[in-house]
Amino acid sequence: MQIDVKEAARLLSVSEKTIYRWIRQGDLPAYRIGDLYRFNRTELLEWATARRVGVSPEIFDDGAAGPGELPGIEEAIKAGGIHYRVAGASKTDVLAAVVELMNLPEEVDRKFLLDVILARESLGSTGFGGGIAIPHVRNPIVLHIPRPMITLCFLESPIDFDAIDGKPVHTLFTLVSPTVRAHLHLLSRLTFGLRLPEFSGPVNEKAARAALLAGAQFVDHSARPMAGKVGA
Repeated sequence: MQIDVKEAARLLSVSEKTIYRWIRQGDLPAYRIGDLYRFNRTELLEWATARRVGVSPEIFDDGAAGPGELPGIEEAIKAGGIHYRVAGASKTDVLAAVVELMNLPEEVDRKFLLDVILARESLGSTGFGGGIAIPHVRNPIVLHIPRPMITLCFLESPIDFDAIDGKPVHTLFTLVSPTVRAHLHLLSRLTFGLRLPEFSGPVNEKAARAALLAGAQFVDHSARPMAGKVGA
């Protein structure tokens, strides 16, 4: 969905003057149409996530579906699976291994999925910071999958992921979704959850599946009201 400067300022909880300053600095992803600027919700959320900018929960609420139709982090991780000691010496190697491990329908072209994930990485690293990355596709609807999923992979050895904090990555949350709305919902909730010690603790400890899912369940319960800012 394309939004204007006023709405972008509201969703990022900053002034319009700040939005224009970020545009002039060439930092904020914006499209110029004549004398006006327009923004893509998904790109705004990705940008805010990478820079740890607090956002309004409205950024992922386009009114297309009721809250009950969107999965929680626990459900998405159960669908995507948890894998340990995933090998790979480079970002490409690791992402290729992750795609092979993903719980996907037979009709999904895994090579195509890898290509679009790598294409997204070429636009800017999905390294979240603190050794964590959240690989995903820029346009969720290119995939024919029945439900959103997050595949959690712990790497055998940390790798350079061009993360914003410069730290090597040891954990990947690879997110795929059949709709933009579900993509925004899961990305928002995941970045919110990674700031909660009840979830980030088990993740950083590479805990057992039960502990990780318990942490994810805590995130889902904590995020239900979605009051205030996500990612603050």
